Amino acid sequence: MHIHFIAIGGSAMHNLALALHHKGDTISGSDDEIFEPSKSRLQKAGLLPETFGWFPEKITSQLDAVILGMHAKADNPELLKAQELGLKIYSYPEYLYEHSKNKTRVVIGGSHGKTTITAMILHVLDYHNIPADYMVGAQLEGFDTMVHLTHENDFIILEGDEYLSSPIDRRPKFHLYKPNIALLSGIAWDHINVFPTYENYVEQFKIFVDSIVKGGSINFNAEDPEVVKVVEASENTIRKIGYHTPEYTIDNGTTYLDTPEGPMPIEIFGKHNLNNLAGAKWICQHLGVDEDDFYEAITTFKGASKRLEKIAERDNFVAYKDFAHSPSKVEATTKALKEQYPNRKLIACLELHTYSSLNPEFLKEYKGALDAADVAVVFYSMHAIKIKQLEAIKDTQIEEAFERKDLVIFTDPADFKTYLYTQEFKNTNLLLMSSGNYGGLDFDEVKELV
Repeated sequence: MHIHFIAIGGSAMHNLALALHHKGDTISGSDDEIFEPSKSRLQKAGLLPETFGWFPEKITSQLDAVILGMHAKADNPELLKAQELGLKIYSYPEYLYEHSKNKTRVVIGGSHGKTTITAMILHVLDYHNIPADYMVGAQLEGFDTMVHLTHENDFIILEGDEYLSSPIDRRPKFHLYKPNIALLSGIAWDHINVFPTYENYVEQFKIFVDSIVKGGSINFNAEDPEVVKVVEASENTIRKIGYHTPEYTIDNGTTYLDTPEGPMPIEIFGKHNLNNLAGAKWICQHLGVDEDDFYEAITTFKGASKRLEKIAERDNFVAYKDFAHSPSKVEATTKALKEQYPNRKLIACLELHTYSSLNPEFLKEYKGALDAADVAVVFYSMHAIKIKQLEAIKDTQIEEAFERKDLVIFTDPADFKTYLYTQEFKNTNLLLMSSGNYGGLDFDEVKELV
């Protein structure tokens, strides 16, 4: 097939383009700007557009399909031409469903943990040489791309994002996959620019559960009251199987998972990650991996990129960066690092970067999120607020929201960097939580802090 990508440079879109290229399809694409690493990866595959911009002349009746990315606007000239010609236009999730409609679809949903759970499942399958198609929201160690598609594999593992499908399809992505096997890890209000009320947000997960194929199954986090309520209320004729955080111990900075064969050391840590592991184990068992084989494989799992990713370590010091930005993720990640190293001081830094986190009303959701930290630091950019056309927030609003009078707040990237570089990191850990980069912080330089 000849498939054209409108907005080929996005993280998800360029990975799908590469996957289809590797599968043997003819791929073309356009975008008005493409950043690294997408740019280099597309260039290496010969898929980088010669000129940035939108070119309606690229859209002809010879195309078999067009895939539309979220970065494009509804009045995109190439989209308008495709509509005029009556071409088949897919959103990213629509195409994934089209590819996988004759496969067993495994969809991992939830406000938090879905990337890590998907990564755990793929790690275990790869360890045991069990082939599967997949789409995951982060670059994984040992995997070339975030998307892998074939004609022959029976299973496809899909990370089920609740964000919108495309500029002309306002449905959440995970509503389109129609899973045979599903998992729901947790529900915590997010994406308030799209789902302005908590009730509206929860409704998306009800629709997800109801979209599971009749006779299918869902594994769900039985420790999340909202998840339990949503799953138990569904009248869909599916199997409903709850899971709980397994027992574990921590000794000298290492987490040991309780197994039938005794305590087993693992690379990951934190109650939330052990809960994720329990969910991943269930899914792997559905796919034919028995418990012993799961444990054997999971001992070597080090985590998904940017999810509690260790970036520096010295005697009595470790630094992690984490994609955490929503209140529940920030709280879980901060608690996890403090629990792992209870006798070390913890400096936890959070960048308020998303639409939700920079909303004065939503800020109240962060109450207690940094309580586990000995030193709590918040960074936010006035420039980011201006770009997102949001109402300005004051330092006092942030202090009140977190309910910490000792909160350290920065708005200038240089001041934040100076603060980091003048800290005494003896018997101290550092946690950097953000979906951004603190206004240009070089994470590699953090390795030189001590």
